[in-house]
Order: sequence, then C-alpha cells, then structure tokens
Amino acid sequence: MATGPLPAAPLSAAEIAAGVRARELRAADVVAEALDRIERADPQLCAFVEVWGEEALRRAGEMDGRLDRRGADPSLPLAGVPVAVKGRHGLRTAGPLLAAGAVVVGATSVPGPGTPWQTWGLGARGRTVNPWRADRTPGGSSAGAAAAVAAGLVPLATGSDGAGSVRIPAAWCGVAGLKTTSGRLPSGDRTGLAVPGVLARRAADAELWWRVVSGEPAPAEAALPVTAVWSPDLGFAGPDPEPVALARAAVERLEAAGVVRLVRPRMPLRLTDPGPAWLALRTPGAGPAGAEPGGTDLAGAERVRAENDRRLAALFADAELLLTPAAPTAPHGHEGPGDRYSTSLTWAFNLSGHPALSMPAGFGGDGCPAGLQLVAPHGREALLLAVAREAETRAKG
Repeated sequence: MATGPLPAAPLSAAEIAAGVRARELRAADVVAEALDRIERADPQLCAFVEVWGEEALRRAGEMDGRLDRRGADPSLPLAGVPVAVKGRHGLRTAGPLLAAGAVVVGATSVPGPGTPWQTWGLGARGRTVNPWRADRTPGGSSAGAAAAVAAGLVPLATGSDGAGSVRIPAAWCGVAGLKTTSGRLPSGDRTGLAVPGVLARRAADAELWWRVVSGEPAPAEAALPVTAVWSPDLGFAGPDPEPVALARAAVERLEAAGVVRLVRPRMPLRLTDPGPAWLALRTPGAGPAGAEPGGTDLAGAERVRAENDRRLAALFADAELLLTPAAPTAPHGHEGPGDRYSTSLTWAFNLSGHPALSMPAGFGGDGCPAGLQLVAPHGREALLLAVAREAETRAKG
C-alpha cells in the first residue's frame, strides 16, 4: 500500500536559520509547526520514539529572546532549526548543533528488540514505515531519521553509520545521507566501524551540518567536472539490475550537467568482499579462531582491510570519486531482507574509513526511491557535499 505523494518540502535548514536570524521568522513558530507536522504524521510513520515538545518550545522561545535582544548573530548558523537526533541517547552528541542554535524536537526510531539491525525501526507507535510505501522498510538503522526527513517533518536529522546505516535509509527514502571519515568526529564505537552522519532533504543542509560539527569553513566551489570512476558492484556484490540502472542513469545526468567526468582506472576496481572481515571485527571477543566456525579471524580481517585499502588508494590516484549504487536491492518488506545483505555496497567503506554519501537517483518500478553512492578519499567530505549540492542546483535549473 502506498502512502501517496509526500508533502511539499518545508523550508530548508539554511532558509530557516537565515529567516530566524533576520527576525523574519520566529523560532517558536517554526518549531511549533514542526511539532504539528510530527503529531499529524507520526501515527502512520512511527519515525519517533520520543517527542520533546515542551522542551523544544522552551528552547525556541529562548532563541527568539536572545536574538530580539542582540540582533542577528552569525555564530548561530542553525538558529531555530528543528532537528531530530538518532535514538534516545542522540542528545549526547548534539552539543555542536545546540551551540549553533538548533532546537532538538525528538529522538528518532532505531531497530527494536528482536529486529535485525539492517532491517527496520521501531517507533513509539509501532514499526517505522517508508514514507513512499508503508508496506516497505525505510532501511536501518537510522530508520526514523530517514523517514522523518523524507516526510518533511524536520529538515535534517542525525544518524550513525556502521555498515550503511545512514546511506541505505537515505537511498530508500530519497534523501541525502552522509557518512563521515572514520576518526574525524567522536564516536563511541569500540571497533571504529560506526561513525556519525546526517540525513537531510537538501545537500546544502547536510553541508551546513558538516560545517557545524567539523568546524570547517564554507568550502570553495568545487572544480567541475570532478573525475569519477563508476562501479556497479565493486567487483563482488551482485546487485539487482534496477538499482544499478537507476544509479547509472543518475551518473549520466551528472555527466550531462558537467558535474562529473567518468574516467577509466588503470586497473578495474575489484574489492574483496568485506562482509566476513566486517563481521569478525564487529564480533565481541573474536580471536585467532575467528568469530564462528569457518569465519574470518581478526588477522584475516586486517589482511582484507589492507588489500582493499591498497586497491582503493590506486583508484583514488586516478580519480576524485568512486560512484556505485547505494543499495543492491529496492526496499524490502517488513518481513525482512531474507538472505540478501542490504549492506553489500556500503560496508566496504566502513572497513576502509572513507567518507561516502548517498544522493537520490530516481524511482524504481515499485514507486520507491533508489540512491547513488559517492565515495571520496579520506577527509574529503566537502567534495562529496559540493558535488551533491551542485547536482541538485543544476537539476533545478
């Protein structure tokens, strides 16, 4: 069953913040409108586990009072912007957003007890649904974040990505989703595989989030076209034909718009399947004998990591970006993915630590979105965001 067309996009985070700073908008009004959207839509979406309405309105009122007294404040790049955080503990890492003037309205859903981490979220009212088709999953584990952003409840939401947990729901819900370079931002994951990320309806808002949390200045315009290598499967993944075709069509649009220029690497990219290595590194107590009988041991996992790192370094010596489908399948139903790993095209870059972004790539025959994954050298988040932003701008033009 389809949920029908999504609501018109509310103002972007950048537009909200500019309007609040200029006193053309009241933060309290913006936040009240976001809370109203959540109240009306969340009984169906189940994107939130908690909504902090009273506290959000209090903080918005304080923001209005501060700006009324002091006037426009350039130190508040997110002034009055309603944002959602991933899970009940998401506030622990929201300090930079709060300091920048954001107003947290609630905590988004993640998989509940007994639900596989790669599958779906569990909100306060039940399982989280894909805003485009309620019988399909939004992806996980940043399930509620992607659903809330795609449905226009908030302009951006925080996520975390340990195997594709930002990029897969971004792809399946039709929004932008950024996974940061391993080690660039604080993460509580002992393995280093999971890193912070963001989901946003507009790439410019994801870029604004990145500047706030990283402290990087606004980047100079990217020199276009950016050289890129296309890989439908990374040499091992076996994705379905439709997500490959949609991602490839998105690449062709980027080429036609002058955003990227495809180049042929000196050696075709063929990564070793990172799945067994990822699982060995992720399994507590994995030792020389491996995580399970027949599994990859920790030494073997590091060998896979080193070899894939070498192959990726060779590719990035020839090009600035790697382009792939974001997910190997269309969104599956709430019964789960079966034996298919939806992470097959994403978790290689948690193992390698490269930053990666999923941007919308069109719609499949089932009416659900698909994503194009952009991967950049370590530390080049700004490049990913600039390419995604330029793609949006040129598509509108």
